[in-house]
Amino acid sequence: MILNHFYLVIGEFFVLKLNRFIMAKRVTIKDVAKKAGLSITTVSLVLNNKGRVGEETRRKVLQAIEELGYYPERSARNLASRTTGNIGFILTEEHFSRSEPFYTKIFLGTEFESRNHNYYVLLTTVPSQFSKSSIPRFLLENNVDGVIFAGKVSKKYVKYVEELGIPFILVDFDIPERKVSAVMIDNVKGGELAVEHFLKLGYKKIAFIGGDIEHPSIKGRLEGYKRAMERAGVKCEDELCVIDEPDTRVINGYRACEKLLSKFKPDAIFSANDAMAIGCLRFLKEKGIKVPDEIAIIGFDDIEACIHVEPRLTTIRVDKEELGVVAVKRLVEMIKNPGAGINRVYVPVELVVRESCGAKIKGFYIPEPKDEEELEFKTKF
Repeated sequence: MILNHFYLVIGEFFVLKLNRFIMAKRVTIKDVAKKAGLSITTVSLVLNNKGRVGEETRRKVLQAIEELGYYPERSARNLASRTTGNIGFILTEEHFSRSEPFYTKIFLGTEFESRNHNYYVLLTTVPSQFSKSSIPRFLLENNVDGVIFAGKVSKKYVKYVEELGIPFILVDFDIPERKVSAVMIDNVKGGELAVEHFLKLGYKKIAFIGGDIEHPSIKGRLEGYKRAMERAGVKCEDELCVIDEPDTRVINGYRACEKLLSKFKPDAIFSANDAMAIGCLRFLKEKGIKVPDEIAIIGFDDIEACIHVEPRLTTIRVDKEELGVVAVKRLVEMIKNPGAGINRVYVPVELVVRESCGAKIKGFYIPEPKDEEELEFKTKF
């Protein structure tokens, strides 16, 4: 018993000594300033991204920070500036639980860009239907300086954040009737690119399948489809569009394709997203319909699965990480300048030609894949 007490006392003694040693060795902003040969004020400006600081000066400060292993005490700094240093990232449980990594890539973009502005990103999911019990804790505790909503969410969550007076921005979602800042995909242009490519390949009976048609992104892709068809003088028959699916998952694509072929057989199908396009591929394969020989397909988003299906999926590429980057830049601007105007930013898209559109059998050149994932996949298989 005495021996155990002795070990306990000795242990506490060494812990105390260790803590004092750590405290003595803790690097301060004063140490950074001395190492860089600059004033504490200048170092503070660099840390807080404020004021006009030359690139060479900034480089010296960052080098000193790295060499000394300095970490600013956020709690003290935030108390002085009345900020939290946090950005909230909210998306629905449905978006987060899907295997398709669209919103994961957007989150990565926000994470990487936030580091450039000395912010942490707090990720949380919410149910599709609003309830007071599902309000994120960081909102209840007023622990964020701004909020990013990714994908379609209940407008009541947006209203709640707005009433708190917290700056927010929507990504891949919009509320057209409201004055809100949003970072959107150029969905209309993407729809036009897909249809124009089909028309260039000689297809005329081009169908559209989609789900959750009230979602601004899906609605925009349908609008782009219609514009391109009308511009080419091709009539958009009602039977060419299946847009009554409640969602845009693989199963919805399967069902939409089944509905479409029950009344009409098109030459080509433009799918509202890649997941639905993959559902189409599955249905057509089950029915013995060859893609692209009998029906060509183009998707939208360019998710990783596009290169793992047979035939590989032609699609409209969305720079998902860029959506997150742009959202953070815009949100930080709104946080620092509360008077910043409301605006909507559109991130451009591009056509990625693979085998499912029929370009190869039509005699058009398909460029070699430049994407690292595609190259790695081809190497393995």
